[in-house]
Amino acid sequence: MYVMLEKKIIGLKRDLAEYASLVENMIETSITGLREKNESYLTKVIEVDEPKANDFELEMEESCIALIAQFQPKARELRTILMVMKMTNDLERMADHAVNIAESSIFLIERPVVKPLLDIPRMADLTIKMLKDAINSFINEEPVLAKEVCMRDNEVDSLEEQVLRELITYMTSDTSTIERALHLVRITKNLERIADLSTNISEDTIFMVEGRVIKHHKV
Repeated sequence: MYVMLEKKIIGLKRDLAEYASLVENMIETSITGLREKNESYLTKVIEVDEPKANDFELEMEESCIALIAQFQPKARELRTILMVMKMTNDLERMADHAVNIAESSIFLIERPVVKPLLDIPRMADLTIKMLKDAINSFINEEPVLAKEVCMRDNEVDSLEEQVLRELITYMTSDTSTIERALHLVRITKNLERIADLSTNISEDTIFMVEGRVIKHHKV
């Protein structure tokens, strides 16, 4: 029974990695669509990828519930299954944030550029790497990698603040940029939320492996 449960948990982790890969691709595609002014990329995120992400969440939740009902796991195995369940919810929220980015990008690509797109793509790259490493740290039970993800959240926050300061300058000097600038603010805020959710996953991983609570980045 225990061996079969372990195999099921390995499969659950594999599904989680596949789900995370879908969400990573959604984030990357939404930013690429913005940079390349490619509306087809952006509509794919909204119309094709988001329904897939929603279905993935429901299927994984059902798998977790079925495992608990069938095997009645305890201690570490139960915590792992419950964490997977929580992470699927976090990934679904990240997918929603990617959709928000795509929606704002559709608005922006039809209008003149407010400022060169340098910091936002960099912020997106950092955020995607955080998500990838957060999931890997959980699957492979690597608390050191999880701690690194938590520390990187500060870098994303700094970039968000920098972009916001610059956009405020643009809006105050030229009121015609306000609507476009606010969509850029929305994009950075959604990236920042994805980074926060990746940090939450890493904090949960450290708790699972080491039994330590490190909320608020007390690493």
